[in-house]
Amino acid sequence: MLVLTRKPRQQIMIGDDIVINVVEVQGENVRIAIDAPREIKIYRGEIYRAIQEENQKAAAQIKDVDLHDALPLK
Repeated sequence: MLVLTRKPRQQIMIGDDIVINVVEVQGENVRIAIDAPREIKIYRGEIYRAIQEENQKAAAQIKDVDLHDALPLK
């Protein structure tokens, strides 16, 4: 893990086309702006974990389904 100290208006570059800008620091809160290509998905950590949890639940339900019951009879 890389840990950096940045001040407002300073940037962090990830590769050639992702830029993280420190917009504002107020107490324990830091506002950042992320500039990345549209195909890069960006989520807050808690949202990403919720999505992963829902995907795991859906995958578990699929395992419980007998696909022979789901197929139409010929």
